[in-house]
Amino acid sequence: MDCILFDLDNTLYSPRCDLFSLIDKRINNYMHEVVGIPLQQVDTLRRRYWQDYGVTMQGLMRHHQVDPEDYLHYVHDVNVGSRLHVDPELRKVLVSLPQTKVIFTNSSRAHVDRVLDALGVADLFDEVFDIRVADYLPKPYPEPYRRVLDNLGMAGERCMMVEDSVANLKPAKELGMVTILVGHAETEPFVDRQLAEVVQLPEILAGGTAAGFPSTIAGG
Repeated sequence: MDCILFDLDNTLYSPRCDLFSLIDKRINNYMHEVVGIPLQQVDTLRRRYWQDYGVTMQGLMRHHQVDPEDYLHYVHDVNVGSRLHVDPELRKVLVSLPQTKVIFTNSSRAHVDRVLDALGVADLFDEVFDIRVADYLPKPYPEPYRRVLDNLGMAGERCMMVEDSVANLKPAKELGMVTILVGHAETEPFVDRQLAEVVQLPEILAGGTAAGFPSTIAGG
């Protein structure tokens, strides 16, 4: 395994940190205050756009002519440091991994930088691929995955993807990657292994090959 692709939010840190609730509030405010969607329609449209396009932003771009850069700047303008703190255990785990380590996320680069700085691990990643990698198409569309592999110059078979979203692992598996689900979501056949927390990843890698990995590591 030459490269590990890490999702960012609720993968490198626990969803118990509840950072995403701050972003959720900003998304709702943007839809209502900036786009002008009536408040009583915001939740319904958000759910519909998420289901149809993978991220709310795509629905707003397609149906409300929203500028994606304006949206990304607005919704990620949150106090990351109020929810995340330096994580020495995560840093130790990442340092121990000899593979190329990259971030592959549906969020913005500015948000990535703030999160990695807050966790104290910004210097440990070789590349960052954000929502812009495929012209704002998000995971689980296949195009972002292909663009990431093209940029890395690697075949999917040489990569592992670590994610908290089951749906986002399906295209990774179709491209030949080893797929690791972080968290307690119900798994699917295309998920190779499941961890309670990302810091358990070395226990998986110690198995050597995908066929030798335990299917689930409990804890967390």
